[in-house]
Amino acid sequence: MRTSNHLIGVLNFLTFLLSVPILGGGIWLSSRANNTDCLKFLQWPLIIIGACIMIISLAGIAGACYRNTFLMWLYLFVMFFVIAALIGFIIFAYVVTDKGSGRTVMNRAYLDYYLQDYSGWLEERVASDSYWGKIASCISQDSKVCAKMGRNVGGVPETAEIFYLRRLSPIQSGCCKPPTECGYVYQNETVWNPGAGLVGANPDCTRWSNDQEQLCYGCDSCKAGVLASLKKSWRKVSVINIVVMIILVIVYIIAYAAFRNNRKMDNDEPSGEARMTKAHPTRFEF
Repeated sequence: MRTSNHLIGVLNFLTFLLSVPILGGGIWLSSRANNTDCLKFLQWPLIIIGACIMIISLAGIAGACYRNTFLMWLYLFVMFFVIAALIGFIIFAYVVTDKGSGRTVMNRAYLDYYLQDYSGWLEERVASDSYWGKIASCISQDSKVCAKMGRNVGGVPETAEIFYLRRLSPIQSGCCKPPTECGYVYQNETVWNPGAGLVGANPDCTRWSNDQEQLCYGCDSCKAGVLASLKKSWRKVSVINIVVMIILVIVYIIAYAAFRNNRKMDNDEPSGEARMTKAHPTRFEF
């Protein structure tokens, strides 16, 4: 009995530790939402799942230490649904970030982003008027992504040739400069002048403004940049979640087996002997 309780206690302590990277991933997404991505509702399911695992694990530890069968039963019951929720969240994260990626541009290290490359629930959510106004305001006023793009090389502003070699983030590329196909001429990181040639047919070409309060915040390329940034962030967290989920399933199976062994011992039933054998023991034992 003691060994079984110790095993359950150790397993619950392990699940408590596993809740830390899940909770940390949610907090990291929250900081990304505040500083870069500016979409603040997506991290909460992960934070809630991590907090639930942490609380349930503490209940499981208490149940193991005090041999409280109810707490152990509650731990197994709730943990089953938490694991199911985590699996559902991982599937949801991959489904909503499945489509879309940046397009390579000739003689540029950065990528260009197009809203038509994305589709589905997340794209509709980001592009909707009710959400995009808040997101654009966050990018321009709170995170100040574009305002932080300026660089000096040797004490002077970087040239166009150096800028073209920069690996811009999706939001920097989509929101802080016009699409490359529009033919604008680089003056500095966030100031671009119309070129001598014709402006491209992309509607974003006419939406670009050198006004530092507007830039390309109203462009579809900016919305695509936010979606690409979200995809990159969620994929990083999903890798951690998959590893944690696999470990949680293994721990749950072991904890369930240990809990059943405890129940048998509580009923004075040897772990390897069935109830039917005890109720009707054979006369002949070898």
